[in-house]
Parts: sequence; structure tokens; C-alpha cells
Amino acid sequence: MIKKKEIKKENILGYDVCTLTIIECVHLIFSTINNKQKKYLACFNPHSFAISLKDLLFAESLREAAILVPDGVGIVLGSRILGGKIKKRITGSDIFYELSDYINAKEGFKVFFLGSSDITLNKVIEKYKLDYPNIEIAGSLSPPFVDEFTIEENKNMVQYINICKPDILWIAMTAPKQEKWIYNNIEILNVRFAAGIGAVFDFYCGNVNRNNILLTNIGLEWFSRLIQEPKRLWKRTFISAPIFIYYILKSKVIKTLY
Repeated sequence: MIKKKEIKKENILGYDVCTLTIIECVHLIFSTINNKQKKYLACFNPHSFAISLKDLLFAESLREAAILVPDGVGIVLGSRILGGKIKKRITGSDIFYELSDYINAKEGFKVFFLGSSDITLNKVIEKYKLDYPNIEIAGSLSPPFVDEFTIEENKNMVQYINICKPDILWIAMTAPKQEKWIYNNIEILNVRFAAGIGAVFDFYCGNVNRNNILLTNIGLEWFSRLIQEPKRLWKRTFISAPIFIYYILKSKVIKTLY
């Protein structure tokens, strides 16, 4: 069972960010699944913080996540500036790969893929079956590509997922859409664990090239991704990141003075 004291956290700008290692996170998630609890994981980065300033529902969905992982070198830097303990980021990809490896060794688990296009989902499923043969793929669904689902669309999505009864629900609809959807539906979903993992499906099946390991290790993965997807990511780099750093420095000054 997940207990509050088991989840080591530190507060960054009003959000309780997990300070566990990736292995500790995986063990915690596995405990959740085994105890038939219903929890979800969300990723926290400078861009999500910037969005949360104007989107209160998104902010609430981040705060209600059982596990909020530090997804971005900016969070690690922010923690360091504020005297925190976060040493390394944990991305949605990290959770996807490490948890899949772990439950594949255990056998008897089912996953569901929600998000992206049917073409991408087919690629993901084909590769996942080869990589993790002991994990049952309960189902997949490409939801309507709209900003907000209608009541009927949402009902059909939830109903289909519940019929499939997965242990783990992987959701790749990008932030803030995926986090708000999980927050609004987690109580009526017949799953044990859900995770919003953004563009991981595209990385996993090869639609988007993964970044050079060296760039990733030195914290410059954002630069490589910006070059590949400038139209989608320029706001994260040139607007969201400065906003986040501003609030971090402001918080540091306030702590120093008071």
C-alpha cells in the first residue's frame, strides 16, 4: 500500500515533487498495482508549471497525482537553487521502460495504450509485444483529436478501457490534456495505475528520433528536441523556461529574506 511517508517529496513552487530514484518509483508503483489501489503518475517540468499558472484544473491534477516526477533538467536545477535533494530527473520514458521491464519479469500483467493515432499505436503494440512478451496488451485506443472530449466521447473511452480491465493505463495525449483527463476520470476507471507520459509512444515506435545519449546525460536533451520539433517546442524553451526560473529565483529570495 502506498503511504504518504513512503513517497519522499520536496515542495517546488507549491508542488510536491517525488525525490525517489527511478527504481524506488517502480517498486512503489508495483506495490500500488499489487494492492489494487487506484493511483496515477504525472510529470512535472518548467513548461507544465508555466501552464498551471493559468490552468487551475491542470494545477489541481498535478497536485493530486500520487507520484509527481521531476521530468526535466529545469526541475533538477530549481531544486538545487532552492536547496533541495533532487539529483536526477525522471522522465515519462524512464517510467515507461523501467516499469515495463519490471512487470515483464513478473508476468500476469495487462497494459492499455491510450493516445496518438491508430498507425502509431499499431507500431507501439508490434514493438511492445517483441520487447515485453510476458505482458498482455489489453487494448489500445486512439481518441478524437480535439481539445476537449464531448460527454459521449469520454463515456465511450472510459467504457472501452473498463471492459479491457488493464492493470496499467499508459496515456499519451500530451500535457495538460492527459493530466486533466486522468484527474477527471481516475475514480471511474477500472485500472490499478495510470500514467501520463506525453510523447513517449512517438519515441518508442521511432516516429521521433530519441536524443543522443551524451546530450541527455549532460542535460541538453531539450536542445536536440527543439531542433527536431521547433514549432511545437519553442514556447517551452523561450517562454516557459524563463517563467519557471523567474519563480524559482523569486522563491529563493523570499526564503533568504524570511
